Amino acid sequence: MGAADFAAAAEALAPTDRLLATAYPGDPGNRQPIHTVYVPGDRYAAGLAQQWGDAARSAVDGVGGIDRLVAELGIAAADRPIVAERVLAKLDAEPIEDLRIDFEDGFGDRGDAAEDAAVVAAAEALAADAAAGTAPPFVGIRFKCFEADTRERGIRTLDLFLTTLVAQTGAAGLPDGLVLTLPKVTTVAQVEVMVGLLERLESALELAPGRLGFEVQVETPQLIIGAGGTMPVAELLHRGAGRITGLHYGTYDYSASLGIAAAQQSMEHPAADFAKQVMQVAVAGTGVRLSDGSTNVIPAGDEASTIAAWQLHGRLVRRSLERAYYQGWDLHPAHLPSRFAASYAFFRDGLEQVAARLRNYVEQNTDGFLDEPATARALAGFLARGVQSGAVSAAELTDRVGISESALVALAYPRRDTHATKE
Repeated sequence: MGAADFAAAAEALAPTDRLLATAYPGDPGNRQPIHTVYVPGDRYAAGLAQQWGDAARSAVDGVGGIDRLVAELGIAAADRPIVAERVLAKLDAEPIEDLRIDFEDGFGDRGDAAEDAAVVAAAEALAADAAAGTAPPFVGIRFKCFEADTRERGIRTLDLFLTTLVAQTGAAGLPDGLVLTLPKVTTVAQVEVMVGLLERLESALELAPGRLGFEVQVETPQLIIGAGGTMPVAELLHRGAGRITGLHYGTYDYSASLGIAAAQQSMEHPAADFAKQVMQVAVAGTGVRLSDGSTNVIPAGDEASTIAAWQLHGRLVRRSLERAYYQGWDLHPAHLPSRFAASYAFFRDGLEQVAARLRNYVEQNTDGFLDEPATARALAGFLARGVQSGAVSAAELTDRVGISESALVALAYPRRDTHATKE
């Protein structure tokens, strides 16, 4: 085999090289929030995140404090002190990582005048929140879906929100973590329409091309298996012009659309697992992130009911994490303590062994395990998420593995080599 053979293979595989480089570039390695909080559009005001943090701490204090909570969640005794400490610090410093101001199901149909007023007020409040430094790092809106009955209202809300926000902040002042949520998607065409709308909004508002991205909510069975037997959820990722940032599973709309009884609608129903496994395969290698849904069981009422709800939520959070769904929805301030505690415990449970194996790999030490590069990437990815979530400190990473966070991310998420695709 010689140069002519190599050139022939390169020419034949050039389309494959371009496909892999553009459609499957790999995970970008930047921070993914561990949850998304939904609040009705008319209930959002600047400073809401800290209000939720204060309410969450009050809920914990009401049942005997954080030590009681971590014990009731079944967190390993050795991890309880540090998990408790970090949960309280989180509730003080950053109680909401990702906030969605909801003008869809959480707002309902109140007429155009009421929604217009609420949208403008929300955009102005977000601008004030961002200016004060009190806005969550990721924040945006969910507007109504693009089905016929709500299409015009959804587009109107999207336009009004962005136009008002840019008027308040300037094009350069939009929050870095701005997120737009397109709900109840049923066809690829709805995603293509969303792309076109964002292109026109960017032009009208003098935003940089590609500045606006969006996430797709998977709430209909038609997105998992389409009318022609295809899987539209996979196709739409490649019709989104690089703007799709996430797929979010909608527990209750999806379950109801399958006729599942209300009492059995859950993030852990077999129907939910099937949909989420299809989503997981669809996004593999694309860099698009996944989010699980929510539980509607609120930690409230008497002490026994509150503890039981926390235990349920903590178990569901852990279950999602074990299935590589590293984000989920929270609907109430009292969900925050169990979200953070269960997430931190998950990453700390595996810390010692994962760190030891990764250090062996980095230092080429064959004691104990002989991990392949793919396994090393998984080990590094686990630790990277642990650090980004706050479960593991940068000092712990350096002490246990001997590398920096940036080196860890580079090991966990190598970007695909695109030199072969260049003209």
